[in-house]
Amino acid sequence: MLNRKFEIFDGFKLFLPLMVATAPFGLLFGAVAAEKGLSTAELLMMSAFLFAGASQFVALDLWGYPLAYGAIILSVFAVNFRHLLYSASLGRKMGAFSGWQKLLAFALMVDPQWAAGEARAEERKGKGGLQPAFYFALALPLYCWWVFNTWIGSIFGAMVSNPEALGFDLILPIYFLGLTMSFRKRHNWLLVVMVSAVASITVYLTLGAPWHISLGGAAGILVAAIVGKPQAGEIASGK
Repeated sequence: MLNRKFEIFDGFKLFLPLMVATAPFGLLFGAVAAEKGLSTAELLMMSAFLFAGASQFVALDLWGYPLAYGAIILSVFAVNFRHLLYSASLGRKMGAFSGWQKLLAFALMVDPQWAAGEARAEERKGKGGLQPAFYFALALPLYCWWVFNTWIGSIFGAMVSNPEALGFDLILPIYFLGLTMSFRKRHNWLLVVMVSAVASITVYLTLGAPWHISLGGAAGILVAAIVGKPQAGEIASGK
């Protein structure tokens, strides 16, 4: 029998360090959103319904009057395209989830949630795999924490007049670098990362942001699919 309390405890335990890691993102977003003129209601609605830090910052970069709706929607889609890939990957490991649990899980899936889910599925392979209790014990507090921090940031963020001087603009790149490094023990990791990096830089210098994120990731996925394709002998042996 799976111990649901054990699953919940493990999920919430992972949330605690993420409180520290994600708080600066939320506070900074709230401060920038308030500076752009978003009301408290508009800010909270964006955080609650979009719930994707990187694309929320992209939307703010394009925010102005009159609003360029098409550019904002297209840019947010480009940045969030990776979530389709996250769902395709993690969805195969959600055998213990009911239909509505899967829908809610995909709605709450962000970068650390996906990484934690993948790691848990691998760690608990043959022992129940990824369980809803673990997933939501991390996802729900993380969601509430993000919305709360963006609200607090909108109130007190104006007190920080120059966030770049404090290095806040480096928080997001450092976070994604740490996320990438957590998978460094997987086969062909370096090859996939290098191809993604080269493709991303090339697209950034030619097409510009935000397409370098999605197309760089797509290049890495293509390489991973090619080098990770099982050989005929492996398929016959069931490996």
